[in-house]
Amino acid sequence: MGKTSKDKRDVYYRLAKEEGWRARSAFKLIHIDDNFKIFEGVRRVVDLCAAPGSWSQVLSKRIRAEAKNEATKIVAVDLQAMAPIEGVFQIQGDITKLSTAQKIIKHFDGEKADLVVCDGAPDVTGLHDMDEYIQHQLLVASLNITNHVLKEKGTFVAKIFRGKDISFLYSQMSVFFKSVIVFKPPSSRSSSIEAFVVCKDYSPPPGYVPAMENPLMNGGYSEEFQNATKLNKMITSFITLGDLSHLDSDTTVKLEVGGEDYETMDAVQKPISPFYEESVQKRKNNMLAKMEDKLESISLDSPSYGPSCST
Repeated sequence: MGKTSKDKRDVYYRLAKEEGWRARSAFKLIHIDDNFKIFEGVRRVVDLCAAPGSWSQVLSKRIRAEAKNEATKIVAVDLQAMAPIEGVFQIQGDITKLSTAQKIIKHFDGEKADLVVCDGAPDVTGLHDMDEYIQHQLLVASLNITNHVLKEKGTFVAKIFRGKDISFLYSQMSVFFKSVIVFKPPSSRSSSIEAFVVCKDYSPPPGYVPAMENPLMNGGYSEEFQNATKLNKMITSFITLGDLSHLDSDTTVKLEVGGEDYETMDAVQKPISPFYEESVQKRKNNMLAKMEDKLESISLDSPSYGPSCST
């Protein structure tokens, strides 16, 4: 999201800055909780792929308020460094590594999480099949580490890209959860293929042993489960909200207030050493080099004019 793009005209983008959220995605988790009450009774939470931290902000504010005087523990995990958030313990690690799961459980004093959330997504390329495939792999990775850190009856919420083969993922998640619902919050742009899968009542198959190396079929199932035959495809409930009482996430508004240009606001929290920083600097250096070469060629090709004199 940048000042020079249409994002600055996005209602939720501007509202996030005004309310102090690090990103507009905060409203997506708020809308999920408003409709599914996923924070009720929750004291231990894991936020996967947490940077820049908007979901961790929501978790810190809502869960600590709901818990009142009870102790809460919130863990945020990401490969990138993230600016501190009050009440949130950060782990800079890889969600595909067993060591990351062990660090989470260690912070919970050997206990497991009541709730795991993941708003992670790849940097989209515009090639939809590729983007959907990478997102699905990320979802599998988040589901895998969830199998290590989530307690029975717990809840798992994650971003998902709806594509032609998505029903297979729904069926996989239904193996581990009794309730699987796909939700499209009003703060999610209707033009986007993103939605959020809300999985409740974690109940892994008898005899299932989580394994990072081969997450879904590791040979650790009971004989009854191995001999079971089920269709890979299933029909999953899809819920979307949006009426005249909600803000329209696709609506753009004029940038004039009282006849004057709207003054843009800075980001609540800028990224710490973002992975794209080196690429941006290289692009700037290349542009400066091209401009210098162009100016030099103009100065060499242009005729020189001296002062005129008359005799």
